Amino acid sequence: MSVFATLVEQLADLLQPLFHGSAAAAAIVLFTAFVRLLVHPLSRASARGARARAALQPRIAELRAKHAKDPEKLQRAVLDLHTREKVSPLSGCLPSLFQAPAFLLLYHLFSSSEIGGEPNALLGHQLLAAPLGDRWADALAGGGLFGGAGLVYLALFAVVVAVAVFNLRRSRVSLADSAPIDAPGAGAVAKVMPYLSFFTLITVAVVPLAAALYVVTSTAWSAAERALLYPA
Repeated sequence: MSVFATLVEQLADLLQPLFHGSAAAAAIVLFTAFVRLLVHPLSRASARGARARAALQPRIAELRAKHAKDPEKLQRAVLDLHTREKVSPLSGCLPSLFQAPAFLLLYHLFSSSEIGGEPNALLGHQLLAAPLGDRWADALAGGGLFGGAGLVYLALFAVVVAVAVFNLRRSRVSLADSAPIDAPGAGAVAKVMPYLSFFTLITVAVVPLAAALYVVTSTAWSAAERALLYPA
């Protein structure tokens, strides 16, 4: 983690002439963009997999009707179909799995008072008036909802809500234009999924501000990426 801390500090030093006291926050945003660029090929593969899985749905529906009384045989038949067509049912999870280590690194980095036995200098960095190691509760306790740090969080919440509304509208259009998926519970999942973006508000509120910046930047990137890869 000390190596990662050094990289963040060096990037912040490079950005300091442009962003001054918020240079470390800008470094985190750039770091997030770099991670998302690395993961982008997986996102493209995930989009291809989603289209391929959608194309298989009529054939899966036929298998489900054929093996309605034998769930084990149905499961084997569906897996064989995915294998023959070289479609992975788990490909959509890969982009999120590969981003998790970067988020956890930031979370631990800005939750630790010491790094390598030395005081964590990164905790002294801020985004405008909000320390990167603080949480929303700290902002509320320090200056209230409309204090300097509180306003930073309100801006982040506004971005999250805007992205969530954007995702919700796109999801409704996609659901309206697509054929229903014949799978147990698929209808309920399809109705809930568009609202999951709003739960990002909870994450932003409870993690250190540095990790919240990563989440907000990554969420906005995901919305733009999905608009590119899944045109309505």
